[in-house]
Amino acid sequence: MRIVKTAEERRNEILDAAERLFSEKGFDGTSTNDILAAVGIARGTLYHHFPSKESIMDALIERQTARMLQKARNIATDRQKPVIERIIGAILALKVAGGSRNEMVAHLHKPQNALMHEKTQRAIVAGLTPVLAGLIREGTDQGLFRTPYPLESAEMAVVYALAVFDEGTVPLTEEERAGRIRAFLFNAERLLGAETGALSRVAQVFGDLPDSPPS
Repeated sequence: MRIVKTAEERRNEILDAAERLFSEKGFDGTSTNDILAAVGIARGTLYHHFPSKESIMDALIERQTARMLQKARNIATDRQKPVIERIIGAILALKVAGGSRNEMVAHLHKPQNALMHEKTQRAIVAGLTPVLAGLIREGTDQGLFRTPYPLESAEMAVVYALAVFDEGTVPLTEEERAGRIRAFLFNAERLLGAETGALSRVAQVFGDLPDSPPS
């Protein structure tokens, strides 16, 4: 008996196969024939859903961004955890390493994909800003922060982080990156009216830093 799949099911099947192949063989090393063989469909069916391999990658980026933002929202609403821990978790939800994620990042930073890169960053700003703003309001109620501008403060932090820490946008040495991170956290504490060191644990989002800051 022939199984008839909905358009959404078929689309996700193609995306799942492409994501696996991009992770294993790289974007440039994966052909549309590879994707056809993995899914077991005709070329016409593939092109009905995606006109090109690039459009498949664009759809993967959009899907991954939506999933990461939903994960951030789920973490932010878990009131059994402290506010700072949820802020860290919400940010970490957007920091996915390895495999197909690396291929997506490389794809976004190609000059011809500047519009897609901008679209992705806009989606992150629009999705993550209200999540962090809600956590800042909660932290303000608890006396951790003192700011009358939770939404604006969150937006400033997200926009700066995307602009400076986005791989491939601003070339930084390890020393420069560490300095930017320390400055970012220092100024974020001033922005939120938090005590010095209140956001020090957020540094784990960015990985290991040298032991001492610049004098």
